[in-house]
Amino acid sequence: PEQTLPVVIDVGTDNEELRNAPVYLGIPRERVRGAQYEALIDEFIRGVQKRFPKALIQFEDFATPNAQLFLARYRDEVLCFNDDIQGTASVALAGIIASTRVTKTPLTDMRVMFLGHGSAATGIADLLVSSMMDAGLSEAQACDRIRFVGRSGVLNSASKSVTGALERFAPDAPDMSFLEGLDAFKPHALIGATGSPGTFTQEIVSKMAELNDRPVIFALSNPTSRAECTAEQAYQWSNGKALFASGSPFAPVKHKGKTHWPGQGNNAYIFPGIGLGAVAVGASRVTDVMFLEAASCLANLISDNDLADGTLYPPLTKIREISLDIAVSVAQRAFADGLASIDAPEDLRGYIAQYMYDPTY
Repeated sequence: PEQTLPVVIDVGTDNEELRNAPVYLGIPRERVRGAQYEALIDEFIRGVQKRFPKALIQFEDFATPNAQLFLARYRDEVLCFNDDIQGTASVALAGIIASTRVTKTPLTDMRVMFLGHGSAATGIADLLVSSMMDAGLSEAQACDRIRFVGRSGVLNSASKSVTGALERFAPDAPDMSFLEGLDAFKPHALIGATGSPGTFTQEIVSKMAELNDRPVIFALSNPTSRAECTAEQAYQWSNGKALFASGSPFAPVKHKGKTHWPGQGNNAYIFPGIGLGAVAVGASRVTDVMFLEAASCLANLISDNDLADGTLYPPLTKIREISLDIAVSVAQRAFADGLASIDAPEDLRGYIAQYMYDPTY
C-alpha cells in the first residue's frame, strides 16, 4: 500500500444540482471535455513519468470513448493498462477457455455473442480474437465468430453505432432482433456487459439452452442489481444446463436436487497479478500478450471439481496464490519478449513473492 497512489482527476460536472450543493467536494464548474481534457490527462501522464519513471499507471472508470482513446495513445510508450478494457477481457477470456473443458467445443470453433458494445465488451472481443488467432485462425475468421447486439438489434455494417473498434465485428447482413440473431448465429456463449438488469430474458436464456447442451452465459454488469440476469434465473430458465458467471457474487443455487456454484468473473483475479509481475521485473510495457498469458494461467487454475460444480473460476479465497501465479506468468512473458529491465532471477516465483504485501503485524 505504501507504493500505491489512488488518483481521482476532477474535471468538473455538468450536474448543476451537484455543483450548487454545499456539501459537494468537487470543482463546481461544468465538465471539461475535448482538447483541454486530453491535455490535462497528458500533463498528468507526463508528470508521473517524470517524477516516478518506474510507476505503472492503471486506468479505471473512464468513459468508453476516453478509455479507448487513452489506451491507444499510451499503451506503446508508457507502462500502463486499462482495467475496464483489458482486465475485464482477460478474466472473461479465462472463463470462456475454462468452459471448453466442459462443453468440449474448442475455442476456435466457438461463436460468441455480446449484448452491449462498450469498452468492456469490445475489450473482451479484441482479446478473444487475439486468442483465437494464437490458436490458428485468421483475423477475419476470428472476427466472424463474434457478433454484437445493441438496442436496435444485431449490429451490422449499416448500424449507426458501428465505429472504430466495432467495425470488424459488423458484417454485411440484414437487420435482426436479438432473438433472431440467436437463431441465425447460434452462439455457444452469450456475454452481457450492458449495465441494464433483466436484459437476458427467459426467452433468451431458454433459446441458448435450446441451441447448446451447456450454454455459456456471462452476466457481467455490476453491481448485482444490474446483472443481465440472476444466477437463479440462468439455471432455472436453462433447466440447469447453463455455465453461468457474473461480475458480482451470487449465492449457490439449488435446481432439481443439484447445487450450482456460479462463478464470479471479477477483475480482481487479473489486475493485481498483472501489476505485480510487471513492476517486479521492471517491465517497460504491459502488452496484450501478457493479458492472454494471465487468462490462460487463470483458466488452468480451475480444478475439475470446480468445473463439476458449474463454476468457471477458482475460489476468490485463493486470490493471493492466484495473483502470484499470474504475476509469474506475466514476468516470464516480459523476459521472453525483452521487456524486463532486470536479469532473470534463479527463483522467479520467490523473487516476486517478496514484493507482495503481507498484512501481518
